[in-house]
Amino acid sequence: MVIRPKDRLLTLDWKEIWRYRDMYVLFVQRAFRTAYKQTVLGPLWFIITPVLSVIVYVAVFGGIANIPTDGVPPALFYLLGISVWGYFASCLNSTSNSFVTNADIFGKVYFPRIIMPLVAVTVNLLAFAIQLAIFFVFYIYYAATGSDLHIHWQVVLFPVLMFILAMMAVGFGMIFSSMTTKYRDLQIILGKVISLWVYVTPVIYPLSMVTNEKLHLAMSLNPVTPVMEAVKFSLLGQGQFSWLWLAYSCLVTFILLLVGLVFFNKVQKSFMDTV
Repeated sequence: MVIRPKDRLLTLDWKEIWRYRDMYVLFVQRAFRTAYKQTVLGPLWFIITPVLSVIVYVAVFGGIANIPTDGVPPALFYLLGISVWGYFASCLNSTSNSFVTNADIFGKVYFPRIIMPLVAVTVNLLAFAIQLAIFFVFYIYYAATGSDLHIHWQVVLFPVLMFILAMMAVGFGMIFSSMTTKYRDLQIILGKVISLWVYVTPVIYPLSMVTNEKLHLAMSLNPVTPVMEAVKFSLLGQGQFSWLWLAYSCLVTFILLLVGLVFFNKVQKSFMDTV
């Protein structure tokens, strides 16, 4: 077997990825097992972290700041927002460090480098599934106690919406991962951007409370916003569902994936010389 760098930058060899599927599964298992290695509570942190965040958000944003949640129980509103945003942010963080954190492995054995971003998406999806299960436990409780909750038919699009978020994070992540091999400052910058990004995304507040038209438009241009609002609309009955804005998010995601793939393929040829 002769291993050569790819000549075409805009290419993705699915057959090669399929041949290395065993390594993909191995990396997923390794990442999941080592995430909370040598911790007392282990995977329970997947549950504890969002629950603690919800308690703080309910106390601060609901109790002190009195930010409305469009009639949805605050715990449900914040838990759904935290879980969805957390999945996007975790995928973006993990993917953006693909080259740097896996440099030792890349230098010892060959496998399609694109597997690592896919591993990051899968591992974070497992954590998101646990948090989503917690959300439905809360949902059943509030529904049983008489809260006005509505699940719309658009809930069938939920897997598609999460796929859009995951691919958006992968696109952004591959771009940053390619650039951080030379410019490590970008890792710090990305962390700050994600910390601020959450506040221009309707996670802790509904988009309906933004009454200024220009500000509303600016926030809607955030590609995560239409997906976040669609998720809330489908599961909670509150939010703004727009096919037009979802198409915009899909277009941005597609462009990011193309650009990210070009950057990723270009840098993987020689990143071991600079990482």
